[in-house]
Amino acid sequence: MSHSIKLHINRQEGYSFRVGINLWNEVLAYFSAHYSDRKIFIVIDTKVHGLHGEKIKKECRRYFKNCHLIQIPEGEKSKSVNQWKRLQDELLENGVERRTPLLAVGGGVTGDLAGFAAASVLRGIPLIHMPTSLLAMVDSSIGGKTGVNHSAGKNLIGAFYQPDAVFADLQFLETLERREWIGGLAEMLKYAAISEPKMFGELEQAVKEGFEPSERWMKLIKQSAAIKIDIVEKDVQEAGKRAWLNYGHTFGHALEKLAGYGNVSHGEAVFTGMLAATHVSSTLGAPVDEVRFAPFKPLYTVSLAGIENIPELVDAMKHDKKVKDETIRLILLNDWGEPYIKICEDKSLLTQSWQVALSAVTKTN
Repeated sequence: MSHSIKLHINRQEGYSFRVGINLWNEVLAYFSAHYSDRKIFIVIDTKVHGLHGEKIKKECRRYFKNCHLIQIPEGEKSKSVNQWKRLQDELLENGVERRTPLLAVGGGVTGDLAGFAAASVLRGIPLIHMPTSLLAMVDSSIGGKTGVNHSAGKNLIGAFYQPDAVFADLQFLETLERREWIGGLAEMLKYAAISEPKMFGELEQAVKEGFEPSERWMKLIKQSAAIKIDIVEKDVQEAGKRAWLNYGHTFGHALEKLAGYGNVSHGEAVFTGMLAATHVSSTLGAPVDEVRFAPFKPLYTVSLAGIENIPELVDAMKHDKKVKDETIRLILLNDWGEPYIKICEDKSLLTQSWQVALSAVTKTN
């Protein structure tokens, strides 16, 4: 005989995503309304610290008595278990408490690593994202995915952990390198493909006008964030529709892994992956083709150093965290703006799609 008691627990709480220029007054008003002024931890990579660290500390000291800043090395290699442990040690050794906020300032790597540290220390402390890259503003700072990489694959260790707030200040984009703009653009093109095809033309125009903060870019960042927020709200832990956000990513993560994390950027890998996924979709009968991406191809060139052959890429796709029952699950399109999940076991189709995509972006020199 057994007895059961059903628990009704709703862990979901809303949080705000704010986009604008020079948001510090809003940030500090938020801090004073939600946290004690005793202490804040700030996690920032060395490059962003060199550009903005003093300004960030100065602003935070307008409210907090103690600003404990932790620098992490720049780049994808910081998304490691060793760096995560180092953050845990520094937080615990410097008096972190359950209500001590952690401010993650930087791109996707910093947000993912700092977010996982916030999720796991003391079983969770308040997390605020201040994304400084276009990619982080439109993608990684939204939705609560945190984690680090493993030798077996990208983002295989982590947790779903929502921030208290996200502040996307376009002032940070004034110092953003061209390659980082291009990386964020890839994710915005993804939103165009899976949700709002009109964005293709608007993004093309934004690129023509230049990679610098503007009203047009602000509108597109807000639109991109709104698309992701809408999808995440309906499926927080990726049980269904949230998987749509991985359009091109199963291909892309395989490319990143085999090339070596950091050798091919996330944006380059995702753009290549979307070309491949679009080819699969077209071959299966969808009225889509890679022409929509043609205006952006000159921005994305990929070096295949370290990649021996396409079968290696196909095999690497089997180790993506989206794999279920050892089958490759792709996000494909029935039409622009109409994504769906498809189990794909046709190696010849995957091989052909890799060939088409790589021929479009491979460096010739």
